Amino acid sequence: MANFLRRVVSELETPRAKRPFGSGWLSGSIGLLAGVTALLMVIVLRYPSLTSMPDLAPIHQMLFFKPVLYFVLISGYILAILSMTLRRQKTLGAAAMFTVLLASLVGMLPVRHQLHIDGVFFGLDFFILNALFMGVLFVPLERLFARNKDQTVFRDEWREDLFYYLVSSLLVQILTYLTLAPSNFVNSQGALGSVRAWVHGLPWLVQLLAVMFLTDLAQYWVHRAFHRIPWLWKFHAVHHSAKSMDWIAGARMHFLEIIVLRSLTATPMFVLGFDESAIQTYILIVYVYSSFIHSNIGTSFGPVEKVLVSPRYHHWHHGLEKEAIDVNFAIHFPLLDRLFGTHHMPEGRWPNGYGIHGHPVPNGYWQQFLYPFRRG
Repeated sequence: MANFLRRVVSELETPRAKRPFGSGWLSGSIGLLAGVTALLMVIVLRYPSLTSMPDLAPIHQMLFFKPVLYFVLISGYILAILSMTLRRQKTLGAAAMFTVLLASLVGMLPVRHQLHIDGVFFGLDFFILNALFMGVLFVPLERLFARNKDQTVFRDEWREDLFYYLVSSLLVQILTYLTLAPSNFVNSQGALGSVRAWVHGLPWLVQLLAVMFLTDLAQYWVHRAFHRIPWLWKFHAVHHSAKSMDWIAGARMHFLEIIVLRSLTATPMFVLGFDESAIQTYILIVYVYSSFIHSNIGTSFGPVEKVLVSPRYHHWHHGLEKEAIDVNFAIHFPLLDRLFGTHHMPEGRWPNGYGIHGHPVPNGYWQQFLYPFRRG
């Protein structure tokens, strides 16, 4: 099985020149994606109390959910056959067929014991929804408007970054609890009542823009601290260890940094009385925007780049060059970097490479998790 999985990964990472259209690579890859998606959807349906976010549970009960699942299964089956027909190397097609059949088998088996842990859930459905939505949105954009035209979807380190995506999604419950802990404590003190009432009465669009600015301001200083304080940098170095930039690279972040960054950044948003809909809208925006600024999109956005952070702007934050060190900390508004002296946006230029000089951070999720705690 291990050898087969290695062959599947090797096939997925086939250079573009060796997998022209009609070679069966595309049908095999999409078929495998369909099979894995169907398998995860079936697991969510079979064990909803353990694998589903309560906020997403109503989606599983909608009339369209099972027809979509059947469509994914049938599509995966057809694409698997097509790949095995077209491609000399049958690995991808066989892997796609295996996952489709496994999903079908798991779906037919009776559930004798419902997996359940009181009050605990893992966001498997959140991972499916998040990864599919972002992938469907950004993979075509990165193909059409690529900065690095030679970079493929399954580039170096894609498995690490996908695993980061999976972990942060599965542990969404504990991350949410810890993220909200500081603001819940402040709110429990009953302070800022008049401020909260005034903020809540502002026009909705003003609230949304205020949320974006205040969270970016808080994020700016927390982010800058992670760069300037040596023991914090070792946590943040994990994020900067990515040697390729695309929509999924932003998921590479140490678990403890996620907690600190999100909790401190989110505090103004949750304690100042902003309308719930403005907060939820911002959360959706920041999820998409975080992927966007890391993406392999090379389009120039002209004057907009002076107002809003673009991929080129944030790529300079990840650049290997000396001039890219400790610049461009803002996530939304370059104005913050201008105000605090960390703005860097050379006209018409991109970094030549990404990562950390000397690449001191090891490969692999668990090695990177332990990296900040090691001496030296």
